[in-house]
Amino acid sequence: MTNLTAELGRLDDLAIEVPSWAYGNSGTRFKVFGTPGTPRTVQEKIADAAQVHKLTGLAPSVALHIPWDKVEDYDALSAYAADLGIGLGTINSNTFQDDDYKFGSLTHVDAAVRRKAIDHHFECIDVMDATGSRDLKIWLADGTNYPGQGDMRGRQDRLAESLQQIYARLGDDQRLVLEYKFFEPAFYHTDVPDWGTSYAHTLALGEKAKVCLDTGHHAPGTNIEFIVAQLLRLGKLGSFDFNSRFYADDDLIVGAADPYQLFRVMYEVIRGDGLGGDSEVALMLDQCHNLEEKIPGQIRSVLNVQEMTARALLVDRVALAEAQNAGDVLGANAIFSDAFYTDVRPLLADWRESRGLPADPMAAFAASGYQKKINDERVGGTQAGWGA
Repeated sequence: MTNLTAELGRLDDLAIEVPSWAYGNSGTRFKVFGTPGTPRTVQEKIADAAQVHKLTGLAPSVALHIPWDKVEDYDALSAYAADLGIGLGTINSNTFQDDDYKFGSLTHVDAAVRRKAIDHHFECIDVMDATGSRDLKIWLADGTNYPGQGDMRGRQDRLAESLQQIYARLGDDQRLVLEYKFFEPAFYHTDVPDWGTSYAHTLALGEKAKVCLDTGHHAPGTNIEFIVAQLLRLGKLGSFDFNSRFYADDDLIVGAADPYQLFRVMYEVIRGDGLGGDSEVALMLDQCHNLEEKIPGQIRSVLNVQEMTARALLVDRVALAEAQNAGDVLGANAIFSDAFYTDVRPLLADWRESRGLPADPMAAFAASGYQKKINDERVGGTQAGWGA
């Protein structure tokens, strides 16, 4: 088995972007629970996100969602984040909450609605210009609920045309990452339901277009690590949205339900050169915390990714290749499984302490008094949440 001590240096390249919306009130379609201390402004979201990086050293940037995080002065917002030790990252568009988008946005039959959706993405690119963000992430709720409701082929044609206009507006150092989701809120067909559809559109667009893989956006039993390996092989994996699921797009803490899956995914990321200073693969969380506390939920999530990355680094790839080439089925599986079952937590605690971080970030946050402080201070106003 590979010596983890020799590999620990590679963990310095691990950066996991946190989403601003994780700190607001969010949950199921049935109930969103309000909680004390919930941010009321994007600045308060950024302040909470900064706590995650301060205690873990793993989350140096926060993704914004437009228009939820829209401000008048993005230079001032960037400076505010920098003063807290983090940066502004991916800009996420929103074409799923306006009444005009009831029957689609970039795929809508009405050219005026498509124009509105395209112009919104132009606005997002303007935000990227102001913040220095590299990635524009697009997730579409577009689709239909019933057979015959819409022309599926025509919707793909309109989507391709709309994406081409958005792509043409990108700067030289900017990217478009197209997310996919196999169902919800459209239940009969979704316009970008799988990695193949996202790949086809981004391939047609060009080198600055990549696929965003959300680990919760697949049918049960899908081999997600195969998709990761394939997209890395094709040079089209742009980013991850990490979360955990049981049935649908549950947006739970990554690694909570199936840490072995997260381990397998991170092994393919490492094997495909997706981890490192030269990698263009962005790692991000996309989670909502409805029952659990929000900041600890994000801390636990980035720690889970780090732990499974460390275990994946333990895989003896030379021995594994030898066993695979020799047809040693059980031997190869044992090499892979042994790395997963190795308890790396003490070594990771040492890694943190050697970098001036608390050995136990969860305990450190609980002892910091930060949650009580924001509970006491953030009284009045409108709490941030879905649509806010």
